Amino acid sequence: MTRWGLVATIKAPARDVVSFAAWHIEAGADRLFIYLDDENEDARRALAAHPKCDVVVCDDAWWVEQTGKPPVRHQVRQSRNASHAYARAYDLDWLIHMDVDEFIISAQPVGELLSQIPSGTRTARIRPDEALCPPDGGTPAAFKAFIPNGPDRRGIVGQLYPTFGPYLKGGFVSHAAGKVFTRTGHPDVALRIHNSFCNGIVFSPEHSLDEAHLAHLHTTSWDHWRQMFRFRHDRGSYRADLAPATPAEQGGMTLHDLFDFLLETQGEAGLRTFFDEVCADTPALRRRLQARGLLRLHDLETEAAKNLHFPGFSS
Repeated sequence: MTRWGLVATIKAPARDVVSFAAWHIEAGADRLFIYLDDENEDARRALAAHPKCDVVVCDDAWWVEQTGKPPVRHQVRQSRNASHAYARAYDLDWLIHMDVDEFIISAQPVGELLSQIPSGTRTARIRPDEALCPPDGGTPAAFKAFIPNGPDRRGIVGQLYPTFGPYLKGGFVSHAAGKVFTRTGHPDVALRIHNSFCNGIVFSPEHSLDEAHLAHLHTTSWDHWRQMFRFRHDRGSYRADLAPATPAEQGGMTLHDLFDFLLETQGEAGLRTFFDEVCADTPALRRRLQARGLLRLHDLETEAAKNLHFPGFSS
């Protein structure tokens, strides 16, 4: 039987941490390596009581032991912890590095999908579906699907998002790369956020796990998007050092620069215009996505899984 697990470095409310864990236990994960990026005692206590969860609190003492001092960038902390978990995943066949706002969706058991991958293939990529924000602020149900790279991609994105399409990679505000399952048991492996490396070289060949989806709740409402905006703009997925969707010589602009421009010229209203076109779950956007076969509907109700696997949890 093919055994798989996940690793995540998480700084989030305890309820979100436990819901994330419960969902993936229900999905068939055999082991969850959860590294808490703050002292979240409610989450730690709940996870530690479950036999499939291996929880580490990443306080200063942890980082002094691992690297001498805490890495400043959260991306570095994530990668260090993912590689640490890979070295300990002796009872698994595959390990995937994920975030707390990502949920694997698969009609077929994930272990069965992984068992069908040829033995010489070391990685399997699962592509994201990015959530649209419902007007009532509830759990997203509609998602935009990944658009494969190709000659028609830019035109499709432009039709979906008439104003802001040129600034979006595949129509996504966040990553279009997805996440990678890595086959365990290889020496000198380092996991990163979207890839895995062996002796500094990206693992290949790579399998595309098209039968599964990575439902990504990059944002769930206007309030949530604005709450996360400054961090993402300064240090996260909108930071200045990321490449633009369209090269600068062709008039392209990074999301970082686009948001700066909107704030300078239109203020808060400019950001809201972007959100309403690209992130909001509207009938018009659903129709455009549906016409292209790019609308995905996922039921991400986590309450039943949480009550089943963490029945005593309350926060």
